[in-house]
Amino acid sequence: MPAPMKASRRSLLVTSAALLSFSLSLSVTAPAALAAPKPSPSASVTPPANMSTVGGEQLGRAGTQVNLASGVPVLPKDLSARSWVVADAESGEVLAAHNAHWRLAPASTLKMLFADTLLPKFPRTTEHEVAPSDLAGIGSGSSMVGIKEDETYTVHDLWLGVFLRSGNDAVHVLSAMNGGVKNTVDEMNEHAEELQALDTHVISPDGYDAPGQVSSAYDLTLIARSGLQKKDFREYCSTLRAKFPGETKKNKKGKKVRSTFEIQNTNRLLTGDVGISQYEGIAGVKNGNTTNAGATFTGVAERDGKVLLVTVMNPQKDEYNQVYKETARLFDWGFKAAGKVEPVGELVPPKGADTAGGDGQPSAQPGANASGEAGGAGAGNASGKPVASARTSGSSGIGIALAITGGLLVLLAGGAFLVNRRWPLPDLVRRRNRP
Repeated sequence: MPAPMKASRRSLLVTSAALLSFSLSLSVTAPAALAAPKPSPSASVTPPANMSTVGGEQLGRAGTQVNLASGVPVLPKDLSARSWVVADAESGEVLAAHNAHWRLAPASTLKMLFADTLLPKFPRTTEHEVAPSDLAGIGSGSSMVGIKEDETYTVHDLWLGVFLRSGNDAVHVLSAMNGGVKNTVDEMNEHAEELQALDTHVISPDGYDAPGQVSSAYDLTLIARSGLQKKDFREYCSTLRAKFPGETKKNKKGKKVRSTFEIQNTNRLLTGDVGISQYEGIAGVKNGNTTNAGATFTGVAERDGKVLLVTVMNPQKDEYNQVYKETARLFDWGFKAAGKVEPVGELVPPKGADTAGGDGQPSAQPGANASGEAGGAGAGNASGKPVASARTSGSSGIGIALAITGGLLVLLAGGAFLVNRRWPLPDLVRRRNRP
């Protein structure tokens, strides 16, 4: 059972990712998140003069937005990304941004919206036998986790394929279970509108390049923040490696057996890679790479009681793992600047959030599960103080580097409003890396 935390400011339990075993088999490297055959000829090389002002007028301006003052560290040099955002995940304050609302191709970071939309729909133990039609329409060059026709997978298996290997095959199977790709795309667009992620337009649920498919650094940060309210989302995006079901074959004795193979998270700030270390406090979220989008990444990390979200889209500097290098620099800056810099805007609440103070009494909402973490329903607390509890659960045999486990319920205050719903933020804890 969750244990109440007494501190008015929750204390997050986190162990440096540097303490994690670095003996991962980096030879088991997943392919790039996606690849499309041709870049769009209409891709703009400069941000539009007028962009959305959702979250604040300053966020609608082109270029870098930061309110420097005495004691505020200067932004890191050599940032080449077309767009980026640094935000406080708890307060929703945007600490700094660069072309925050520039609508760009999102690549597989769009899978965060896919997961936030579909995760509450299917219990993880649900089984599904894959039909050939489930895998129809997957784009050429897509990253795949290795799903086979006529094999049965659990929903848990499929989500591991989505988050760890960015498997478009897993996305298409889950979409088939959800009434098809078109229905799933419609629901994703509806959910984006509910979240006020109004720069986002979905064409393909897996993030594969498609004309008119766009998002923004602001929207991806907003979507990640919403996804992190869900326990399963937090677990999957922080899973380091896992066993995935292989193909059923007959052994030498003629008996049918099904082997497994290891899959590893492609988030290099979580796993480490050549030329880049595991980032201290990192706990997800999702990376992507396509011809149109270039490299994209949204990450969440905790340090000294602060939880930050950083999104980086399409670095122009052509260096290996550049998107992770720029993300790490922005995290470093954000942790130094938090509490000192005046924000340039905020991450807005969903349309359905109750912005009235209410009576301050927690009340059950339709759709919430026992931990208050389904779909987005829950309870509030008008005092603005954390209603906190933390728990850890078994890893179910999955190697989890920094699990963002459920139970920490925090009321998010955003300027003049109170979000009178349950919006739990992640409690970052180190969990034993099991085979």
